Amino acid sequence: MITEQLINPRSIVVVGGSNNIHKPGGRLTRNLLDGKYAGELRVVNRHETDVQGVRSYPSVSDIPPTELAIIAIPSKACPEAVEILARDKGVRAFIVISAGFGEETPEGGALERQMLDTCARYGASLVGPNCIGVMNTRYHGVFTQPVPEFHAEGVDFISSSGGTALFIIESALTKGLRFASVWSVGNSKQIGVEEVLEYMDQHFDPVLDSLIKMLYIEQIRDPDKLLYHASSLIRKGCRVAAIKAGSTESGQRAASSHTGAIASSDSAVEALFRKAGIVRCFSREELTTVACIFTLKAVTGRGCAIVTHAGGPAVMLADALSKGRLNVPKLEGPVADELKSKLYPGAAVGNPIDIIGTGTPEHLATAIDYCERRFDEIDLMMVIFGSPGLVKLYDAYEVLHKKMEECRKPIFPILPSIVTAGPEVRSFIRKGHVNFSDEVTLGTALSRVLNTPRPASADIQLYGVDVPEVRRLIDSLPSSGYLSPDDTRALLRAANIPLVAELASNDTDALLAFAREVRYPVVAKVVGPVHKSDIGGVALNIQCEEHLLFEIERMRRLPGVTGIMVQPMLKGTELFLGAKYEDRFGHVVLCGLGGIFVEVLKDVSYGLAPLSYEETYSMIRSLRGYPILKGARGQRGVDERQYADIIVRLSTLLRFAKEIKEMDINPLVATERGLFAVDARIRVEK
Repeated sequence: MITEQLINPRSIVVVGGSNNIHKPGGRLTRNLLDGKYAGELRVVNRHETDVQGVRSYPSVSDIPPTELAIIAIPSKACPEAVEILARDKGVRAFIVISAGFGEETPEGGALERQMLDTCARYGASLVGPNCIGVMNTRYHGVFTQPVPEFHAEGVDFISSSGGTALFIIESALTKGLRFASVWSVGNSKQIGVEEVLEYMDQHFDPVLDSLIKMLYIEQIRDPDKLLYHASSLIRKGCRVAAIKAGSTESGQRAASSHTGAIASSDSAVEALFRKAGIVRCFSREELTTVACIFTLKAVTGRGCAIVTHAGGPAVMLADALSKGRLNVPKLEGPVADELKSKLYPGAAVGNPIDIIGTGTPEHLATAIDYCERRFDEIDLMMVIFGSPGLVKLYDAYEVLHKKMEECRKPIFPILPSIVTAGPEVRSFIRKGHVNFSDEVTLGTALSRVLNTPRPASADIQLYGVDVPEVRRLIDSLPSSGYLSPDDTRALLRAANIPLVAELASNDTDALLAFAREVRYPVVAKVVGPVHKSDIGGVALNIQCEEHLLFEIERMRRLPGVTGIMVQPMLKGTELFLGAKYEDRFGHVVLCGLGGIFVEVLKDVSYGLAPLSYEETYSMIRSLRGYPILKGARGQRGVDERQYADIIVRLSTLLRFAKEIKEMDINPLVATERGLFAVDARIRVEK
C-alpha cells in the first residue's frame, strides 16, 4: 500500500537523526535539508535537543503528529517505534533504513512481521527495511550519496538493492540522465518493485508524470502484477527498461527433455519481459544507456547515418548496429556527391560520413542537414564528435544542440572526450541533453530497444485449438508421467499441429505394410525409452524392406522397448519447439532451429503462454540462426507464417492444459509441403 503521506509528506520525522553526518541518521537529516524539504522536519535523538538546526525530541512519544517517519535505529527497537508512531502520532508512511531483519536471521524476520502487522492495522505504507530510502522532487529521504537533481520529466527508478541503485545513479549522472524519483525497496516486506509500478500505473498522469521507468530487480515476487502494470504503463506511453539480477540455473535440474535441460528460471524472466514490452538490460551501463535513448525523439525506422570526424569509432559503431539488425545504408549518387563537394578534400560520405579531423562545426551542420532533408533512407543520426584539438568544441556542441532541437529525425550524441573536453561536455549536458560516451554500448542498447516488441494483447484466441477435446484428453489420462505416442498425437491434433504419418506397433507385418504405403526411405524408432538415441533406438534413412526388418528385430532387443514406430523420412530444415511450466510464471515456450542449434548452441528464444503473433514473430526473428530460416546462401527458407501458427497454437493448448509440465516437438521438419511434427514428448502432472 502506497499512501499520499509517502509520496508528498507535509511533515517528516527522522528517528535516529544525528549531528554526525557520517552516521545514517545524520546523513538523512543533511540530505533532507540540502534538498530544501518544504514541510515540517523534526528529529528524534535522546541525547540532542538540536540536530543540524532541526528541533530534536528525546522519544517518538514526544513528537507532534507527523505524516512520514524515516527510521534509522537498531532493528530491535524498530517495531515499538513503528507501533507508537502509527497509533499515537498518526504516521501513515514509514521508511525503515535499518538492517538486521529477515535478510539476516529468523529473529529479524519476526521483527519485520511485527512492523508489517502494525502498518496493516493502521493503513500505513512500509518501505524497507534494509533500504537506502526514497527520493523525489519533494524530499530526499535517503542516507547515501550521490543525490541527483530531480525534475518532473526525469526518470522514475525502482531498485531492489540500495547499493546497486547508487552505482546506477552514478552511471546515469555521467550521461546527463535526470531523475523524477528513486525508490529503494530493500526487503520489500510490504512494498516491492511490483507495488511501486502498480501505484504509478493506477495514478498515472500523462502530463505530469515521468514517461520513463528504470528497474533493478533481484526477485520477481508477483509475475502477473509486474506483467500487468508494466505493460499497462507502456500502453499509456511509458518506456520501461529493467535488469533482472540473480537468475540462476536452478531451473536446469535433472530433466528428461531438451526443454527441461535448456529452460531455466531466467527463461521465464526473458519471456515475461518480452510479453510486457520491457527492454531487458544486463549491466548498469546498458540500463542507463537505454534510459537515455528513451529521452530522445522516437526512432521510426532502422536506417542509421553515422556522422564522425574519427574513422575507428564509426566502424565499431557500424559493426554494433549491424549485429543488432539495424541498417547503415550506403549513401551514393548525386546527393552524396553534392554533400562531398561541400566538405574538405579527403572527407567520405558513403556512410559513415567522415568530415575528417579538420572538419568544422559548419561541416557538421551540413552533414546533419543532408541526413535530415536529403537522404530518405536515413531514419536517425549518430554523431561522434570528440576533441581533435582543431576546432572549438563549444561551437561544435552548440551546432549539435541546435540540430537536436530542430531536426525531426532523432540525433544520438556520442561525445567521447569526457576528460579532455570535460567542461564542453558538461555545458552540453546542462542544456538538457544526454551523452553516449561509448559508441558500441549505444549501438547494442539501441538494438535492444528496437528489437523489443510492444506489449502483447491480453486477449486469448483459440486459433483453431479444440479446447473441449484438449480437456477431455487431459482429464481422461489415468496418471502422471510421459504420454504414450497415441495420446501425444491426439493432443497435438487437438491443437491443429500438423503431424508426420506414423505407425507404432508390435506387429512386424503391419509395420512393413505401412512402410510400403508411405514409401521408402523411412525412419524406425523405439517406443518406451525417453532418450531413444542414447540406446541406439533410432534408425534413419532406411531404404528397403530387408533393412527395416533388420532394424525392427534389433530394436526389440533393446532395454525398455514396448513397440516400434515407423515414419516416412522427411527432408528439410529441422526446427525445435518446446515448453516448460515455471512456478508463478506459467508455461515458458521455447523455439529455435533443431539439431546442433538447440543441443549445443542453445540458440532458442522464449515467450510466455499464451502468445500473440507479434510476440511469436519477435521470438523467431531474435534467433541467431534466423538467416537460415529466411533461406541463407540460396537454400530454401522456412514458411515463417506456418511456424508462427504452430507456436501460437501450441501456446494456446498450454493455456488450457496446465497439467503439462514439459514438452518437446523435436524435430519439427520444414519440408517443401509444409511443417510437420516428427517426434514429440509430453510430460504431465495430474
